[in-house]
Amino acid sequence: MKALFFLRHYNDIDHITPVIVKWVERGHACDIVMIGKKRFDGDYRIEFLKKLEGVRIAHLRDLLSFVEFTKWRLQTLLLVRSSYRSFFGPLVKGLARLYHAKRRKATWLHTTRYLLERSFPGGRKGVVVFDWIERNSEICVEWVETLVGIARNQGLGTVSLPHGDSPHASQLIRHGEWQLKPDTSFSAAGMFDKVVVPNELCAKRFRPFLDNQKLIVLGSPRYCEEWLTKLATLMPSSPLKCSDNRLKVVIFLRKANFTTFWEEVGEVVQLIAAFPDVELAIKPHTRGGWKQSLTKDVVLRRLTNVTMIGDDIHSVHLLQWADVIIDLATSVAYEAIRTGKPVLAADYLHAGRSAAAVYMPETELRCRDDVYKKIDEFLTNGYQSHYIESHRQQFIKEMLDVPGTDVLPHYVTLLESQAEGK
Repeated sequence: MKALFFLRHYNDIDHITPVIVKWVERGHACDIVMIGKKRFDGDYRIEFLKKLEGVRIAHLRDLLSFVEFTKWRLQTLLLVRSSYRSFFGPLVKGLARLYHAKRRKATWLHTTRYLLERSFPGGRKGVVVFDWIERNSEICVEWVETLVGIARNQGLGTVSLPHGDSPHASQLIRHGEWQLKPDTSFSAAGMFDKVVVPNELCAKRFRPFLDNQKLIVLGSPRYCEEWLTKLATLMPSSPLKCSDNRLKVVIFLRKANFTTFWEEVGEVVQLIAAFPDVELAIKPHTRGGWKQSLTKDVVLRRLTNVTMIGDDIHSVHLLQWADVIIDLATSVAYEAIRTGKPVLAADYLHAGRSAAAVYMPETELRCRDDVYKKIDEFLTNGYQSHYIESHRQQFIKEMLDVPGTDVLPHYVTLLESQAEGK
């Protein structure tokens, strides 16, 4: 069977690569089209996929002529919300009105027909796979709707796979979110035949807009046991040096559009750094992380036992290096939870309520005193008895291994049914 996967950035690579690998292991073939920044083409997981038999990878820029790609890219920029928030926002809005839907259609159709014919020549059956597409996605929803519509008319299956694991148990978590009601940005998922989510927390976002025939809960590809075991054999050697005589702590930050209480985050960094036997690493988010005020704080940058981590160091390396993870509601901490490494859910540092704190109340930090006590306790007594094990197992069962531990086979079975059943 044949599948056409579209990947944009690290989140897509993190969560969809495990499914692609399992798809190929089942003896199927696939095309992967990269549609984000060119630098993601060199990711170590993409390099691994390139070596697999039956996999063909290319960036959209290399598949289209310079003129065709430029048109596609400019039209995309005219329609994504982030372009409106930039300095050139008024100009972008004016160009979008001038370059209306009828004028854009020719480019969407040309690109779509070329990609589908390239992957499914002569009416070959198969399935087209994107990640979650939302109304405010950094990809042009109008183009995806065109591609999905034509694919369906050709008898191809269309599936939306996860690019996250819902680290928040609450809804109003971003700047400007003030009304507790269904978020219409998730309604765009209705264009697909099937939308897959890893757990019920994610499913709640989509349920107001999708019926149970479309919405499928299949567990976490990124954090299932099978993929983490394989990933350990793929990742490059870590550039981080171990210092076993110190307690190594990592703070993973969220994107700038999530409401974070940066003043208190800075206070917590200084509190932790005041412990002489602690080494602290801060990892900004891979998309837009350097826009956050904390990364530019001169006082923090002068602390000798605090390091700001750049994009060249992978999160998996930090997870291996760290003894303790402080989490501002990021799903990257889920790997640590699965392996039993201590995670501290710093819910008081942001506007949300984390899934980790809901399932495992023993992990939650509610105030600055809690931070101090936990670090002091880890330094004094170690960190081997951090979790209540029944809580951790419940988290794994309901957030990562749904409906069972055979996560990746379930994903492939779903794609197979969509590839052959149209």
